[in-house]
Amino acid sequence: MLKKVERLISEINRIHQEYSMDYFETGKVQKVNLEHTFAKVPTQAILDYRLNLHESINDYLMKADLQDIAYVYRVKTSESILDKIDRFSERTAGYPVNSILNDIFGARVILQSEELAQVIEKLDAWKEGFCLKNWYLRDKDGYLGVYVYFKNESNFYYPWELQIWDAKDVDGNIQSHRLYKRNFVNHQS
Repeated sequence: MLKKVERLISEINRIHQEYSMDYFETGKVQKVNLEHTFAKVPTQAILDYRLNLHESINDYLMKADLQDIAYVYRVKTSESILDKIDRFSERTAGYPVNSILNDIFGARVILQSEELAQVIEKLDAWKEGFCLKNWYLRDKDGYLGVYVYFKNESNFYYPWELQIWDAKDVDGNIQSHRLYKRNFVNHQS
């Protein structure tokens, strides 16, 4: 399974690079430095990126070498993005857009405890080898997992996220997600 996770990381990283270059390097859209705060990054540009990604991600994933790997993915909804923008724009400390919207594309893979421990041992080497943004172990509000971020060393590309869960944490993570990550639905009029 270790080789499959490495291939999953490699393929997501490759697709992130390919998609980002196709989207940002053709001159069709204005590039914005995502190290800026939301005050300097137009919301419509964020939503346009999300919509284009939503409409095209399957074309990239179908050509990836991932057919034998069980993973799930999603493109964040516009509502969830707008909720994050609202919440973080209200804070006095400014946060870079690429630190807040680091999961417009997100994938998850579930491993057994022993496999997850092996992956954690390899992540520093993979971070360097694949030029990943970072990775960390999250343990907050009953939500446990390893988060890996793809950025391809560009402040003009939105980071993508891979969550690696331990099979024993799936039920608790889903429950935590219901409680803490879906509040924006309650605010809709």
